[in-house]
Amino acid sequence: MSRRYQTLFWREEQGKSASYERRYYITSHRDKSADFIACAIRSHWHIETKLHWQLDVSFGEDSQRLRSGHAAENIALMNKIALNLLKNEKTVKVGVKTKRQKAGWDNSYMLKVLTVGFTSV
Repeated sequence: MSRRYQTLFWREEQGKSASYERRYYITSHRDKSADFIACAIRSHWHIETKLHWQLDVSFGEDSQRLRSGHAAENIALMNKIALNLLKNEKTVKVGVKTKRQKAGWDNSYMLKVLTVGFTSV
């Protein structure tokens, strides 16, 4: 696999003045345009930022120091499941962190979060 540097330029609006920046990336896509690479990078960072930021703010994931065995993977998986459950619960119009606290204080709300989307048999 051959690698090369890809240079990307783009314009950012900051207030009224425009600025130009140059970034360098290593890529194996010799035949792809800079626009294609830029789109792929923005797409990746959009997903990464959206999910990671929410996990860090709501669950303090960056401050967790789990190092032994599979603990870090297990907690990360549980955090993602909890995040999805909390996001799907729509009866309370507050943020995920507040929903998480409310579920910890109120057992009936916690049951509502855990059973969202289920119908009684």
